Amino acid sequence: MSLPPDVSEPSSAAETTLPPAPAAAAPSSPAGAAPYPESAAGALSAPVSRRRWLYGAVAGSAALGGAGLAWWRFQPHAMQDGAEAALWGMEFETPAGGQPLGMKALQGQPVLLNFWATWCPPCVEELPMLNAFYRENASRGWHVVGLAIDQPSSVRKFLDRLPLDFPVGLAGMGGTELGRSLGNLTGGLPFTVVLGQGGKVLHRKMGQVTAQDLLQWARLR
Repeated sequence: MSLPPDVSEPSSAAETTLPPAPAAAAPSSPAGAAPYPESAAGALSAPVSRRRWLYGAVAGSAALGGAGLAWWRFQPHAMQDGAEAALWGMEFETPAGGQPLGMKALQGQPVLLNFWATWCPPCVEELPMLNAFYRENASRGWHVVGLAIDQPSSVRKFLDRLPLDFPVGLAGMGGTELGRSLGNLTGGLPFTVVLGQGGKVLHRKMGQVTAQDLLQWARLR
């Protein structure tokens, strides 16, 4: 999943790793003195072992914390109050111009709403699958809407190369705010929302969809 700072290029964050614990040197005998007895060496190594254990515990906690943060970032969260009602009242310009794409006309029918961008590799990879889903299920009343979080010129050029059967709306940065209201707090892409006939959200997914996802969603109404 891609995490954009804006609508032009995705960013990547460098991971930080705790440095390894410094190795403790074995104590050496002073010149002209008897060597350290084994019992003394063992006593000296105990604090070193404790320090190594502490370093390991800190590193382990950091790894667990990082995994937990990653899980949190890539999970849909609670929607804002009124987000669904606001969605159905929205209109979006289309790449071809002319009549805007109004969500109100789709209310009362099952809709797969996909937030995507041309610079997002997993978004681009899943578009043919979403297009096939639309063609296979349109006769059953399903609609697919792609909301592009991107520059209009980039979307037009992309659709010239890869035409889609389902409608695409130019959402821009406003689409990022819409996604956040629907639970995508990080603004990551792709983000897919499945809406039922009653106008309510039935399912949400952050990240690339799979064939199994689409089979399950097709059963929802």
